This record gives sequence, C-alpha cells and structure tokens, in this order.
Amino acid sequence: MTALRWILVAALLVIGAAPSFAQSYPNRPVRVVVGFPAGGPTDVIARIVAQNLSDSLGQQFFVENVPGAGGNTASGQVARVTPDGYTIMAISTGFIVNPSLYARVPYDPLKDFAAVTLVAASPNVVVVNPEVPAKTLPELVKLIRDNPGKYSYAGPGVGSTPHLGGELFRLTYKLDLVHVPFTGAAPAVQATVGNHTPVAFTALPSSLAAIQAGQVRAIGVAATERAAQIPDVPTFAEQGLTGQEADTLTGIVAPAGTPKEIVDLLAREIAKSVARPEVREKLAKLGFKPVANTPDEWAARIKIEIERWGKVVRDASLRIE
Repeated sequence: MTALRWILVAALLVIGAAPSFAQSYPNRPVRVVVGFPAGGPTDVIARIVAQNLSDSLGQQFFVENVPGAGGNTASGQVARVTPDGYTIMAISTGFIVNPSLYARVPYDPLKDFAAVTLVAASPNVVVVNPEVPAKTLPELVKLIRDNPGKYSYAGPGVGSTPHLGGELFRLTYKLDLVHVPFTGAAPAVQATVGNHTPVAFTALPSSLAAIQAGQVRAIGVAATERAAQIPDVPTFAEQGLTGQEADTLTGIVAPAGTPKEIVDLLAREIAKSVARPEVREKLAKLGFKPVANTPDEWAARIKIEIERWGKVVRDASLRIE
C-alpha cells in the first residue's frame, strides 16, 4: 500500500472514530467537583445537575466537595486532571473573581478551563433593617451622605459577589460606607436583622427568607429585571442607578482540552434538564433564574465578568495575599 493510501486510510479511521467516541461517553461515573462545603447554593445546584445528567445519560454523575481557599483549591486540582470529560466542575462567581483578588491562584479561568454552560444566575439585593428610614436606593444614598461614618454594610466574605457589588455601589456614588465581612451569607443577614450592620448586600437566596418574613426590607435588585420571588422590589436601574448589575452565577466548566463533542453534549443535556418545570421550580425556590446558555456564550460571559470585577477589585484596592 502506498504512503498516500495509508494516509487516506488513517484519516478515515480518525473520522470514523470521532462519532463513536462521543457516543460512548460516558461509560463510567463522572465526578462533579464543587469547591465549597455541602449545602450551599453551588453545591445544591451541582447536585440537581448531577442527578439530571445521571438520568439522561445513563451513568452516574456524583458530586465531590473539595472546599478550601474560596474555591481555589478545587479549581487548581480540576485544572490539572486529564481532560477526558470524567471530571467537570460546578463554579460560582468566585472562580471568576479570585484571579484578580488573590495574589496567587493555582489556575487561569480562561486558559485552564473550557466553558460548558451557565446553569443559573441569581441577582444581588440590597436589604436594610426595618428601622433604617430609607425606602429606596436614592434615599439610601442620601442617608449615607448625610451621615458620614455612621453606616456599614454586611457581606458574606471578602471578594464575594455581594461584597464586590457593595464596593461598586460605594465607589460609584462616593459613599462613606464600610464593608463588614462575615464568614458566610447567613451571619451577614442575621447581623442586619439584628441591626448590628444596618445594610446588607447579599445574593437573593441568602436573604429571601428574611425578606419574606419582614425581618429585613429589600430596596433594590441588582439585575436587568425584577426577581420573580420579590416582584415588588424595583431594580437599581428602575431607580435611576445604572451599571450596578451584579449576579451570583453558578455554571459548569471542564478542564481545557476536554473534547468539544463532550462539552457540547453536556451543555445540551443540562439545557434540556433546566427546561423541565420541576427543575425550574427547584431553582426558583433557591432564588435562581435558569439560564443554560451555550459554551460560547458562557465563555464570553466569563471573560466579561473577569474584566468587570477585576476593575472593581483594583479600584477598591482589594487584595488577599
């Protein structure tokens, strides 16, 4: 057989093997890594995704929690596994923010990972203790300006999306407003319920129960549209405060080099599951809005978020050594 014929035969074998590779996936359990302890929003959404992928693809997708360093430990590990589709990762916005926030991180969100899909997003909200006289965001801005040094806001940790949203708000309107970081969203909300920190920036899931119980008053949603769970609360933009959108994102990524056929398959199957009424209901109860966009759309969103929050980190002089 001539060299040319060998090349043609080899090419045909490769072409013929590609579909079968995608069709055979998955043929063993798939690990879904979460960089936080069990029970948080990222973990809960990862488990919803894992269960639905298990059902639709006929192979077990199981969640493995690898907490540490704000998600950096897990991200660093997943960045270096074999990119064969048998390890994927559920991420929050911290995955996007941390490279700007930390002096050193063990991964590059753009170079080391392939975007699969943004599963769901939840807006940040501003809540105040009922004793705070401001009923709107413009009133809150005036109140803080009229009382320099008096007001602080609670947030669920340095570098969290609510913290960065609070810093964006503070910087934009040049406010004397001090961030009080807590070790999570629950204590941040409770501090505002108790009026120890009269204002809080939180992701909607964290404060929803307190809002509904009347323990805090929501005065603004940092999103392009109102949240279905609190439809009477206007957005920032509706109150004349533009450019303040801040979503808490939960998405799926895979190690860079994961075959495109597998990335596309996972994205399609997740989109199918997110379209189901029962899944949408579960996400809504968590305070999240389903998205399930394409890998290219998710990759573009990650890049935009990196640039946007990187600027806030620099402008606010935030840094974790």
